Amino acid sequence: MAEPVKVAATAETVKWGFHDAQSEPVLSVKSGATVSIDTLTGEPWDMPGDDLGFAILPEQAAVHDHAERGPGPHMVTGPIAVEDAQPGDVLQVDILDISVRQDWGWSMIKPLLGTLPEDFHEKRQFHHAIDIAANTVTLPWGKLLTLRPFFGILAVAPPKNWGRITSIIPRDHGGNMDNKELMAGTTVYFPVFNEGAMFSAGDGHGVQGDGEVCLTAVETALNGIFKLTVRKDLNFPLPRAESNEWIMTMGFHEDLDDAVKIALRAMIDWIVNLKGLSREEAYLLCSLAADLRVTQTVDVNKGIHCILPKEALA
Repeated sequence: MAEPVKVAATAETVKWGFHDAQSEPVLSVKSGATVSIDTLTGEPWDMPGDDLGFAILPEQAAVHDHAERGPGPHMVTGPIAVEDAQPGDVLQVDILDISVRQDWGWSMIKPLLGTLPEDFHEKRQFHHAIDIAANTVTLPWGKLLTLRPFFGILAVAPPKNWGRITSIIPRDHGGNMDNKELMAGTTVYFPVFNEGAMFSAGDGHGVQGDGEVCLTAVETALNGIFKLTVRKDLNFPLPRAESNEWIMTMGFHEDLDDAVKIALRAMIDWIVNLKGLSREEAYLLCSLAADLRVTQTVDVNKGIHCILPKEALA
């Protein structure tokens, strides 16, 4: 494999809190290229105090001071244009590797947000020690959890007529999907809405449960290595993914029931196209072998992902 093209997280490459089809690409690559993307995490008030002894990445301050700012809180690196990508194509993103870049992460409970806003009324900020060598994160009360890093945000540029949109809400272009299954070794497919597709990544997570119920995961800075390939033989209206073991569809909607229906209908369509079954047969197969999981319940549009083991398609 050729050496990945590096995209550092700088004030010029980081978009703070937004996606916008009018953003200029920070890099242009050919289809099939491999890129290495650094990401950052946290607004100024999320940074740990000096008394905690954590190392803050040197580029963080410059991004806080000079990065282009939008309506959301997330640091998103990109976008990267992929040559020959046109509206109607699909961008295949192979996640080859994900690594943690710093020795700490943070989490937060915030009034009026999260899954139980009526129960928790005080803002609480937590900082966690990360041991990269041991692959662990230590929670404030001493509990060790194994790191399972993934990017909360993977996205192509949204349609131009949406204008500049917040990084908070996952939509047809991907964005803040917060899907913990999208780890190294998985492939994500995005519908392309603009020339070049305009791929970006951010919102690094060290570990998260399905639901992300208190509003955050262990938020941390990551590096990702991605292979970006234009697929003119595919046409998907929403992001979907696969691994060696499963295929996955996703649904996003303010109503969790509607998100279920979106993800399930997409899986039925995929099964029909892959195996030539009738829609009734595919619906039955989903009932017997597919799992519906709650991705997150905190990003305005809630998320559902539907996973079907590939052995069910053999």
